[in-house]
Amino acid sequence: MLLVFVEHEDGVLVEAAREALTFGRTLAVKMGEDLHAALIGSDDDDLVEAAGEYGAETVHTATRAALTDYSPSAYGSIVAQMVESLGPAAVLACGTSRGNEVMAQVAARLDVPFVANALDITPDDDWQITRVQWGGSLLEDVSLEAEVPLVTCGLHAVVSEPGHSQDPDIPDIEEFDIELEDADLVTMVRDRVVQEAGVTLPTAPVVCGGGRGVGSADGFSQLEELAGLLGGRVGCSRAVTNLGWRPHSDQVGQTGTRIAPEIYIASGISGAIQHWVGAMASKHILAINTDAEANMVTKADWAVIGDLHEVIPAIVEEIKARRA
Repeated sequence: MLLVFVEHEDGVLVEAAREALTFGRTLAVKMGEDLHAALIGSDDDDLVEAAGEYGAETVHTATRAALTDYSPSAYGSIVAQMVESLGPAAVLACGTSRGNEVMAQVAARLDVPFVANALDITPDDDWQITRVQWGGSLLEDVSLEAEVPLVTCGLHAVVSEPGHSQDPDIPDIEEFDIELEDADLVTMVRDRVVQEAGVTLPTAPVVCGGGRGVGSADGFSQLEELAGLLGGRVGCSRAVTNLGWRPHSDQVGQTGTRIAPEIYIASGISGAIQHWVGAMASKHILAINTDAEANMVTKADWAVIGDLHEVIPAIVEEIKARRA
């Protein structure tokens, strides 16, 4: 069997889980294996049926009263127990932060290798895997030799589609008997709070980004005003968060948020590769910088070579004047 770890939130199979099952169906055919799903923390009928709709022939449920929400160590322990008990030919998850975290836990517990963010897999004796690196700017070909290959597929590597080879309403259900120690439950999600509403950084049509060149935390007030006039959000580079000028939630980059606005106004940002990975999906880029050779300037659609503390206020005043 090919065992797929599926994520769920609020009684719904998340899109990442549907992508993992879609990717898993193709891989299972290549392997000549059945597709099974690991559903942890719930045995809800709707979740089971949804997994069946996307191709799972058998759903292994693992529940315990103490599993009130997501726990990386507990989930990793349970999947590792499933591997040892069920003997799958391989284990797959989607390459979300949760999917990669759980699979890393499993790999550490079983002392086996783990490959993240695969785009294509040829499951021979030595698995040949093409995986994404640097947020999509690099593809890497690797070989994986393991008794039980552990892999995550790249997030959005496939378009999730329901399976059509079986009746989606009747997957087999097998309750898995789990053993958890107190140490497995030390870390667990206890509460969920909605921190913001409306336009968010990943969905904003306009992002006004600032880098070290803004000069200080107070210097971002100009970008806040511009973003407010344009119905957008303020972003920043990693250097800014390292300096403590803005919170990590505002960081654009490989280790921050990836944005895709209609226009990204990048002020005082050099455009290091880590930042560029997060901004490269922008439809258009306007760079404001005193350095005409800065990486962000050379990659931008338009550039203003000048002091952002003069350029941004001028843009703000022009917008106000035209609206008046």
